[in-house]
Amino acid sequence: MTHTTLEQTPGSSWPKRFIGTITACDIVRAWEMGTRCILSLLTLAILLGLAGGVVRTFLDLRLLLSNEVDVALRHVLVDILTLLAVVEVLKTTLAYCSDGRVWVTFIIDTVLVVMLTEVITQWFAGGAWEQFAILGGILLTLGLLRIVAVRYSPAPTMHAQQANQLGLAFP
Repeated sequence: MTHTTLEQTPGSSWPKRFIGTITACDIVRAWEMGTRCILSLLTLAILLGLAGGVVRTFLDLRLLLSNEVDVALRHVLVDILTLLAVVEVLKTTLAYCSDGRVWVTFIIDTVLVVMLTEVITQWFAGGAWEQFAILGGILLTLGLLRIVAVRYSPAPTMHAQQANQLGLAFP
């Protein structure tokens, strides 16, 4: 006859496993709730910044009355392109909130909008051709990255999703 201690019995370790499971779930839940809270604040800040940018853009329209038309319109155009970059950042943030991941294409789109704003700003400022060549190379690289990200995306394409809905896709 052998004696078994309380620690040797199979059922005695369940409290430790239970506490470990509860702690792990609580940490993950706390992380998710904290992330959602911070992203909600970030979304609010982006929306407030976007609203302020729109107000500023409308206020910049008064430059049409005091400055030359081309100078005023250049200023307004750069403001609008900057706001479009902020919209892209908002789209990325909202996609992370809904999908739980960041889409590479959204990030590339954001950088493309910002780079196009830089190109237009340099064009209006009369930048040197070397700056245009560098910015053009960056834009070309980002365009190629965008194509690769869409072509080799791990998410199913719209065509594949439609085929699945119609029952035309093969496993």
